[in-house]
Amino acid sequence: MRRVAVTGIGVLSPLGNNPYALFEAARTGRSGIHRLDIHGAHRLDGPLAATVVFDGADHFEPPQQRMMDRVSQFAVVAARRAFADAQCELTELERERTGVFLGTGMGGTLSMDDGYQTLYGQQSDRIKPMMILQGMHNAPAAWIAIEHQLRGPNLTFSTACSSSSVAIGEAWLRLASGMLDVAIAGGSEAPLSLGSLKAWEAMHTLASVDAIDSATSCKPFSRNRSGMVLGEGAALLVLEPWDRALARGATIHGEIVGYGLTTDVDHIARPSVQGQAAAIRAALTSAGLSLHAVDSINAHGTGTLANDSVETSAIQLVFGARANQIPISATKALHGHLLGAAGALEFVLSLLALRHNVALPTMHLQEPDPQCDLDYVPNVARPGAAGKTMLSHSFAFGGTNSVLALRAA
Repeated sequence: MRRVAVTGIGVLSPLGNNPYALFEAARTGRSGIHRLDIHGAHRLDGPLAATVVFDGADHFEPPQQRMMDRVSQFAVVAARRAFADAQCELTELERERTGVFLGTGMGGTLSMDDGYQTLYGQQSDRIKPMMILQGMHNAPAAWIAIEHQLRGPNLTFSTACSSSSVAIGEAWLRLASGMLDVAIAGGSEAPLSLGSLKAWEAMHTLASVDAIDSATSCKPFSRNRSGMVLGEGAALLVLEPWDRALARGATIHGEIVGYGLTTDVDHIARPSVQGQAAAIRAALTSAGLSLHAVDSINAHGTGTLANDSVETSAIQLVFGARANQIPISATKALHGHLLGAAGALEFVLSLLALRHNVALPTMHLQEPDPQCDLDYVPNVARPGAAGKTMLSHSFAFGGTNSVLALRAA
C-alpha cells in the first residue's frame, strides 16, 4: 500500500471560502449560523442555517450557470481551488488515471424543489428542460470531470451524513493500492430549500433558536442541546501518492493513513454504539494504529440528543480509560451540519488543526451533560493539543459509519 498525501484544498463554507479563513473562524469560535432569510422562512419553526457567501455569476458564464444547481456550482469552484492549491499539472495519460470521488446527501434539491413548485404550486407544466441534469446526484462530480478532462473513475457517494467521508476513504483506497495516480475527493451540499428544511424539521432533529443569540443554537455535547443546524458548502481535496508529491516538490498538507467503514443494522435513523465503535476500530486497524497513537478526535457531534450520547459511549467503548485523555472537537457548533459535505469539511479542519497543532473548540458548551463526560475542548481552542494523529468521525442516517485516520505532514 502506497502512502497518500493531501496536496490541495478547496473550500466554500459558512466560516469562509479559503482554508485560512475557515480555520481562523473555527479556532476563534466565530459562528456561521444565523437566522435564515429565504422565501417562506416564516413557515419554519426554527429558521436557522449556516450559509455560504457565494454568487454563481462570479464564476460561471450564464449558459453554464443555468445548467447547474448550487450544489454543482459549489463543487466545481471548490475543485478549481483545490487544483490551484496543489499546483498539479496533469498529463493526458495522468488524466486517464485521475478519479473524481464526491459525496452529496441531497444532490440538486434546490432545483428539484423549484420544479415541484412549478408543477404543484403553480399548476404549470412548464418544467425547466435541465431540471434532471440540475437535480441528479452525480452532476457535481460530472461537472468537475468535464472541466478538468478527468477520464478515470467518476463516482458519487450518497450515504447521507457520511457521504464525503466515504468519498475520501474510497479515493484513498484506490490511490494506496496503485489503481490511480491522482484523485479529487470530497463533498458538496446545498440543502437549504424550503421543502428540504420542512422535511428535516418534521423529523424533530433541528435545533430550536437560542433565545439570547441565534448563532449559538447548535450545542454539541451540551446538556441543553436541542438539535442540529443545516449548513451548505463544499470541500474538495487533491490526493496523490506521497512519493509523487515529494518528487514534484508539492506542499503536503497531511497524510491519510486509514479508513474504517461499517453499517448499523438496528434502525435506519437511530445511531448504534456498537456500529460507531466498529468503524473506529476498523480505521485504527486500517492505519496500523494502537489506541495510544490517537492524539485527538474530530467528532461527528451533531448536537442531537441521540447522536452525542451514542458517540460518547462509542469512544469510551473503544478507548476505555484513555477516552478521557483525548481532546475531542465538534465544529458543527459553528459551521452547521453540511450533511453530505460535512465529513470533507471536517476532514479539512482536522488537517489544519494538526498542521497548527491546535485542538479546535467545541463551542456553546456551557452546560456539561453527565452522559457526555469526555474532554470536548469546551469553548476555547487549546494550543499544542492536537498532536500528530487524529480520527475524523462521520456517522449517518441509513447506518453508514465512516472514520478517517490522518497524520500531520
